[in-house]
Amino acid sequence: MSINSRIWLTALQKPVKMSEKKDWDDLDIIARWLIATRATVTQLTLMAGVIAGLLAFRDGYFDWILWLAMTLGIYFAHSAENLVNDYIDFTRGIDEDNYYRSQYGIHPLVHKFWTKQDWRRWFFTAGFIAVLCGLFVLFYTNFSPLVIGLFLFGIAILPTYAWPLKYWGLGEILIFINWGMILIPGIYCVLAGEIPANLPLIVMAGMAFGFGFGSFNWGKHIDKIEADKKKGVGSLPVRLGEPAARMVNILTVLLSYVLVIYLVFGARFFSPTVLLVFLAAGRGWNVIKLLSQPRPKAAPPGFALWPRWFSTPQLRHIRLFGGLYILGILLDIVLRISFPGFWQ
Repeated sequence: MSINSRIWLTALQKPVKMSEKKDWDDLDIIARWLIATRATVTQLTLMAGVIAGLLAFRDGYFDWILWLAMTLGIYFAHSAENLVNDYIDFTRGIDEDNYYRSQYGIHPLVHKFWTKQDWRRWFFTAGFIAVLCGLFVLFYTNFSPLVIGLFLFGIAILPTYAWPLKYWGLGEILIFINWGMILIPGIYCVLAGEIPANLPLIVMAGMAFGFGFGSFNWGKHIDKIEADKKKGVGSLPVRLGEPAARMVNILTVLLSYVLVIYLVFGARFFSPTVLLVFLAAGRGWNVIKLLSQPRPKAAPPGFALWPRWFSTPQLRHIRLFGGLYILGILLDIVLRISFPGFWQ
């Protein structure tokens, strides 16, 4: 086994495909972690932590230790949830017969790179770190009722998203709620030590990024509609049908930009620096054009990462949007420090 940082970068950018267990065993532990926990997606949760921290710092509420514990906690909780999702789908037979996930990337259980015992070690590692971070935050905040509520919410959704909520058409709604309305406002409020008067604006600032994450997940589930129908997975896109699901997805992509415009020009919560996100609008428009047409039945010639037709462009869009959002908020902070009262 040797360290290969190029694999790390690849795993952060796109799913990695591999067919031989020997190749998997030759990967270093960080590469295996990034691939198994789906680092292409968990990095978005780290972005959410950064956005929440910047918003709190801007408003005079910040504690490095508390912020770091919460950000690491949500990252490892998301990693654990992805491992749980894989395990539940594997044990329920969903991932058999060349199902969606195993076609475009590595599923360690399906590809027999892991035994169930291996999976348990990795899951308990991620879960232990997440719980440890949560307990630290509880003690650090003297058992704040807000922290207790968020902690219990996280424990409740970890095992229930993959089953039964995803089967009932509630999984996507949970993701929009969690990443759009809970993570960023929740971290902000804990850092503030209270529920602030401007909470609705903090929630909207969270939705501007978090709904992009939810939109990516929605696109993935549109890609899986036919496969999920065969497996009896009643996701919300399955229940709505592809045409309606595509229209909902277009609206969520647009909503991120509409919220930014309102927060800049309507509420004047952000200065115009945050309009940097519109540098991602080209990718967003390409996503909208793609969603305006039915998904092809088979991969067009030369198309990589099939069957990820909608989800891959949407992932690229939200990653760019998120990076620009963070940069815009940083510049907003610099402006507010340099020119007090600017854009207020």
